[in-house]
Amino acid sequence: MKKLKYIPITTMLMALTLFSCGESKTEDGHDEATHSETEENHSEGEDEEDNMEGETKEVMLTAQQFEALQMEIDTLSQRYMSGYVEANGTLEVPPQNEASITAITGANVASIEVIEGDEVKKNQAVAYLSHPSIIQIQSDYLNAHSNSRFLKQEYERQKRLYEAGVASGMNFQKATADYQSSTAMVNGLEAQLRQYNINVNGVRNGTIYQRVALRSPIAGVVEKVFIKTGQYVEPQTNLMEIVDTDHVHADLMVFEKDVDRVKKGQQVLFSVQSRPGTELVAEIYSVGKTFEQDPKAVHVHAEIENKGGGLIPGMYIKGRIEVDNDETAETALPESAIITEGGRDYVFKAQREGNTWSFIPVEVTTGEKDGDWIAIRFFETPDPNTHFAFNNAYYLMGEMKKGELGDDD
Repeated sequence: MKKLKYIPITTMLMALTLFSCGESKTEDGHDEATHSETEENHSEGEDEEDNMEGETKEVMLTAQQFEALQMEIDTLSQRYMSGYVEANGTLEVPPQNEASITAITGANVASIEVIEGDEVKKNQAVAYLSHPSIIQIQSDYLNAHSNSRFLKQEYERQKRLYEAGVASGMNFQKATADYQSSTAMVNGLEAQLRQYNINVNGVRNGTIYQRVALRSPIAGVVEKVFIKTGQYVEPQTNLMEIVDTDHVHADLMVFEKDVDRVKKGQQVLFSVQSRPGTELVAEIYSVGKTFEQDPKAVHVHAEIENKGGGLIPGMYIKGRIEVDNDETAETALPESAIITEGGRDYVFKAQREGNTWSFIPVEVTTGEKDGDWIAIRFFETPDPNTHFAFNNAYYLMGEMKKGELGDDD
């Protein structure tokens, strides 16, 4: 049987006191170390951010890379910017140079003399119509003309008798009314025959025409043909469309924000897909006074100076209107020297360092565009002797971004 050993109470109390004090010191020491470590890490993070902000981003090119890219380096210069307004539209012709050929009476198409694309002269026959009503109006005219001749003779006889005092005034008045009525009828039928393009003198001489010609009211090109041989057409039916392409012009749409910069007499440069590589020139002769709603823009009409061939109404055109400048020279660089990144525009300052070239991006704002040149403004005016890259801004920005990705890794 094991004997129990008794430990004095005083000894136990001392042991518990020592344990409690040791635990408290450990906890305090742990908290202080953690707090110190956190402050140290935070301080290091702030230092890293400051270093990133202060670091200058640049692109380095060797002499071989510089030559291979055919880099163009120069100091900045002043340039007079003409400026322009971009405007797109279509080729159109004025209303007076378009014609629709219609039938003035119901009839059958006897023949069609043209096809789409044919050139026609003014008053040239483009189709023929036939119908019994056409023959009937000629017969009516012959009867009315013969009756009018008889009534004219009766009128002249009654007039002589009335003037001689041997005929009553009533007979003379009736003869006058009958003759005037017949004359009006003859004149009306003659007008209809002329609308049918029927030779009135031929009908008077006894010729009855079996068909009538439809003639073009203008010289131009047959744009569309809507009929077939033998087809019956109703009155006022649109049978053909003729367009005078000699009067084709540029119809451009200018948006509301640019309207106040556009006026009569300004030059327009534009191109069409049918003549690639050719820039056409026009001069504005009319600026619209009302807005189209979709899109909100006004029509601007310009007369083409170097028309040539291949210009067809309805063709899409892409152009720019040269607007007046303020005769103030501005700092400008070629379009290839400017790059937009993150909604901001940049150019690259260039500096040679031995056998390498350093390119540093500089933020700018852009202004008027004149051909391939764009006006730029700096937030801080650079030294006049500073050199800038005049091309390959897109490549330089790409290389700089690749360098940033490499640094992150």
